[in-house]
Amino acid sequence: MNLLPDRLLAGYRAFSEGRYLQETQTYRTLAREGQAPETMVIACCDSRAAPETIFGAGPGDLFVVRNVANLVPPYNPDGDFHGTSAALEFAVQALRVSNIVVMGHGRCGGIKAALDPSAEPLSPGDFIGKWMSILEPVAAGVSGNELMTQSERQTALERISIRTSIHNLRSFPYIAERERRGELTLHGAWFDIFTGELWAMDPASGDFQRPLVDVDKEEPVPSSDPADDAAA
Repeated sequence: MNLLPDRLLAGYRAFSEGRYLQETQTYRTLAREGQAPETMVIACCDSRAAPETIFGAGPGDLFVVRNVANLVPPYNPDGDFHGTSAALEFAVQALRVSNIVVMGHGRCGGIKAALDPSAEPLSPGDFIGKWMSILEPVAAGVSGNELMTQSERQTALERISIRTSIHNLRSFPYIAERERRGELTLHGAWFDIFTGELWAMDPASGDFQRPLVDVDKEEPVPSSDPADDAAA
């Protein structure tokens, strides 16, 4: 019996015989000297939106924390949400990163739960329901907008959640101070799983702009179908 799933073992074999051999010195230098990434990424747990893959990052390039819906709780040392806050403290205070990127994505299950907190099995009494309460009351405002379609509400809250997380980042005193001194820059990004496009938040207006990079494609990729979004 394998101690790990076959797919993971096959992936590790490909890594050890491929990328690790190509980057052995990089790994050994990182092991001896420690990590010094310039950028921290706060991303969702969703398996379709891995920041290392999207940004083509190598070992030591990114300090990544992933949670449901890429949320940052407000600064509250006495509160219940400590995992992401602890990662922030280490990245900013110990690693001295110069960039923090909050990266959301389309068709996020956590955001869907925030829009409909009564949906099974993600009821308000479970872990996801309590975690997504960070977005109250903005989620209530979006979910109550009857002039928007379901897919429009989904995308709107995904992007509002990014702005909310950036707002909450500034509630951490050491983040606000380093940003004030010009030593730290906060960024927002949103990844469209369907089209592969990465949208970036304008720091002045809060608007999301795309595409960041012109990607040559043999055939144009159609826009996502709102009905498909609603079913996701």
